[in-house]
Amino acid sequence: MDSLFASLLPFILGSALVPIQVIITILLLKSPQNGLLKASLFVVGMTSLRLLQGLFFGLILTGSAAVEDSVSGKGLIVSTLLMILGILLLVTAYKQLQKEDAPDATPPKWLAGIDSLTPFKAFGIGFGMLLIGAKFWVFTLGAIGVIGEAQLGQPASTIDFMLYVLLAESLLVLILLIRVMLPKRSKSVLESISAWLIGYNRQIIMIVSLVFGLLFFYQGVSGLLG
Repeated sequence: MDSLFASLLPFILGSALVPIQVIITILLLKSPQNGLLKASLFVVGMTSLRLLQGLFFGLILTGSAAVEDSVSGKGLIVSTLLMILGILLLVTAYKQLQKEDAPDATPPKWLAGIDSLTPFKAFGIGFGMLLIGAKFWVFTLGAIGVIGEAQLGQPASTIDFMLYVLLAESLLVLILLIRVMLPKRSKSVLESISAWLIGYNRQIIMIVSLVFGLLFFYQGVSGLLG
């Protein structure tokens, strides 16, 4: 179990530390009407897509001979996904360094009007953001592949994937809990966090993408060559 968690940790951290999802959650919470509902449905939208990915691709990856026949503890599928993810993140870091938007970045004008979204549209944004975000896909597919390699059986694999989803969204869940438990005191704190993330969004993306890009690329190449 410890080794499985260690293998999942990079995918968990990579998924959890994407700044834009935190920014959107806080901006939705600031909506004059139904802010908590909108933010909650945004997270539910993300969760729904991840569960669909787990249901569909889990059946493919866990039954794959490439997963069962692992090389030096890493399957061909997982190692390839890690290498692809590493390349995507390094490209994103370079684009941020050149002051270009990432392929799946959210335009500032779109962010400015996000608090006016309806609850249904908030759900769609959460679902759609993961649907079109290449990095999110590789994070989830990599986690599914790692769980499949462990060959723990269907019940345990399902529990482990649910745990991955929960931890990948842990920052968002924490923000929602803070708002519920401290509705008045949380407003100023969340506004400060949102302003900081928006102000330093490019730098955060660049650093996170560079660090995890190098890590994932190294792990992927090592798995393929090992």
